[in-house]
Amino acid sequence: MLSVSNLAISFDENQVLEDFNLDVESGDIFALLGDSGSGKSSALRFIAGLDNAKDGAVSLDGNNLSFDGEHTVRPELREIGMVFQDYALFPHLTVFQNICFGINQLTKEEKVLKVSELLELISLKGIEKKYPHQLSGGEHQRVSLARSLATSPKLLLLDEPFSSLDKSHRDQLVTEVREILKKAGVTSILVTHDESEADMFADKIGKIEKKQLLIN
Repeated sequence: MLSVSNLAISFDENQVLEDFNLDVESGDIFALLGDSGSGKSSALRFIAGLDNAKDGAVSLDGNNLSFDGEHTVRPELREIGMVFQDYALFPHLTVFQNICFGINQLTKEEKVLKVSELLELISLKGIEKKYPHQLSGGEHQRVSLARSLATSPKLLLLDEPFSSLDKSHRDQLVTEVREILKKAGVTSILVTHDESEADMFADKIGKIEKKQLLIN
C-alpha cells in the first residue's frame, strides 16, 4: 500500500499543497485530478523522490521513503516506475533496447524472455526490432508502459500520459492501459485534468481543491 501524509509544497511564497493525504491499496488504480497549477504533478514528483517538499512523508508497503519533506530512499531504489506525457522513448534504440534500458543487470536470455512477456502483455508481440519513429502514438505509449513495467515496480506513476492523443484514440488506449495494469496487478496513480478519463481509468478518484485532496 502507498501512503502519503501531511504533504505540503511551496514554490517561493506560493503554497501549492497543504495537508495532502493519500492512501492507495495494493493493486488499485487511483486518479488524481486537478486544474493546471494545482500541484498534482508536483505531488507525483515528490512520491517518486524527484523533488523535495516543505513537509510530508511517503511509505510504500511499509517502507518509509520520505520524511519531513525530504527523501530517505533515492528515486532509483524506490521500486517506483513513471510514464510521462512525452513517452520518453530513445529514438536511436529499438523497442527491445528501449524496454531493456532499466534491466541491464539481466542476462541476454533473461532480457529476451522479459521483453517477450511484456510485449505479449501489451498486445504488441513481434515489434522488437522497430524504432520509435515506426510506431503509432498508441504503440509509443504502450511500449513506454512496458519499459516502466520491466523493472517490476511496486508502484507506477502516470503523468498525463494520454493528453497528446486525439479523443478517439485516447479513449481506446485508456481502456487498454487499465486492462494491462490490472492484469499486471501494479498499484498505479494517474495524474490528469480530464474527469471522463479518470472515470474510465481509475478505481478511485481524488481532486485537488483549495490546496487539499478531496477523495470521491
